Formats: sequence, structure tokens, C-alpha cells
Amino acid sequence: MSNRHCNTFYIGVTNDLIRRVSEHHQKIIKGFTEKYNLVNLVYYEIFEDIMDAVAREKQLKNWHRLWKINLIKTKNPLIEDLYEILK
Repeated sequence: MSNRHCNTFYIGVTNDLIRRVSEHHQKIIKGFTEKYNLVNLVYYEIFEDIMDAVAREKQLKNWHRLWKINLIKTKNPLIEDLYEILK
């Protein structure tokens, strides 16, 4: 998740991506994403195993900002909100 200016990122794990992004769009989730207005889904990965997903989350959280932006651009070159595509 990111904001309009793509200057802050949130990385998390969920078992229902559409529901979770909808909650962020509606600002139902209190905390970091609400504080920084992180409502745009700019990148996601799908895993069959929750442990693999959690390991990847931890890995990405340790990445530098530029690495994250480059990863996002591999699948979303214009860094657009992907939520509308998923719905």
C-alpha cells in the first residue's frame, strides 16, 4: 500500500486481498495506513503457504526504499492503484 505521492509504503499479509484493500480505501483500519493515507494498492504477491508470505513480508520490510520502488515498477510501471483491477 502507498499514498498518492508514493513516498510511504505499508507491507502486510492478508488472506483476503480485496477485503483488506477495501478496508484501507474506506479507512476502516486505524493506525499507520490511516495516518499516512496509504490507500493505493501498488504491488502484491500471491502465496499458497502463509509461512512463505510472512517470510517475504519480513524480507521486503528490510529493503531500501529504492529497491521497493524498482520491484513495484516491474509489475506496475506507472505505480497506479491496482485495486480497481482486482475488484
